[in-house]
Amino acid sequence: MNYQLDLHGEMLMEQYHERLSIYKRIEQLAIGALRQALDTQRVRVTALESRIKAADSLAGKLELKGAKYNSLDDVTDILGIRIVTFYGTDVDKVAAIVSEIFDVDWRNSVDKRKLHRLDSFGYNSLHYICRLPKKISEDADMPQLNELPFEIQMRTALQHVWSDLDHDTKYKGDIKIPREYLRQFNRLAGMLELIDEEFDRLRNALADYRRQMLTLQASGQLDNVYLNADTFRQFLDTRPFNSLNQRIASINQAELYPAPMMYFLLVLQELGMETLGDVNRLIEYYSDDAFKLAASQLGTTDIDILSENIGLQNLCYVYILKKGGGATELCKVIDLLNGSDPNNIEIANEILKHARELTHKSQETSDAANTKKS
Repeated sequence: MNYQLDLHGEMLMEQYHERLSIYKRIEQLAIGALRQALDTQRVRVTALESRIKAADSLAGKLELKGAKYNSLDDVTDILGIRIVTFYGTDVDKVAAIVSEIFDVDWRNSVDKRKLHRLDSFGYNSLHYICRLPKKISEDADMPQLNELPFEIQMRTALQHVWSDLDHDTKYKGDIKIPREYLRQFNRLAGMLELIDEEFDRLRNALADYRRQMLTLQASGQLDNVYLNADTFRQFLDTRPFNSLNQRIASINQAELYPAPMMYFLLVLQELGMETLGDVNRLIEYYSDDAFKLAASQLGTTDIDILSENIGLQNLCYVYILKKGGGATELCKVIDLLNGSDPNNIEIANEILKHARELTHKSQETSDAANTKKS
């Protein structure tokens, strides 16, 4: 496309081509610094992207309003970086990181979130005009690395999606959009803004809930701590199955090796356990039987390496059997732990066989004791 540029515009375009390699180097350094800082601060973002304005795009801009730019330095978005976060509060965290690692031109930066216009939701970005500080890069042969401005936009994922949809739908062609359709756009923008705020509110509420649950757990009020991923992980940190594991390992003087335990959460929930108090009672009431079942299985073997989930595994098996379950119920648990497999029913039957032998021996011992008394 041919643009009608005056002499001033042509001069700015010449500067653009001369500086293009510098902008590319700034882009590389800025993105690298941002990635490192976001990782260090553990701030998750859904996108970190950049672009250098194409020559055609810049020429079109200069054709329309080139007179307002005294020099190319006044075109602050030739290099643009966009950071998209999941939550609104994370925009402020990212902004703090940006202001810490770059030199921010506060006079020319703008917080469009403060516009408070109904139709501005998708454009409520936080815009910082930045320069690379010498602590990131200083090159005597390329001093403009620290002089040329670039723009960083920070917004939420919903704002980002809406701005793209809004632009794609409203700005195609030269037809003026009727007011009734504009009103519908604005209503949708208001709804999405409310959703954005509610996600933030819900996130904060869940964080408060997690802290409350962990406080109850730390104080020993386990019946008030619901069984979920956060609380079970914290519970496992106390090594609640260690005593039972050590007893089982002593059968063959076996060595215990670490193993993941979080996947037992689904099994415990499947067994109807709702609180950590339920899990604690599982350990308290069924550890002796779990040890006996393990002894029956291991006693005739020479296995000398055991997984640290051996105790919890046998607790689950014993719990099912004590509640009147059989091979079918055992197989469901084995499927959850090991994945569905036709051979799992054989494992379940083997466990059931050992349990019945224990019951039989226990009954024989009881009968012998009663005979001796009589």
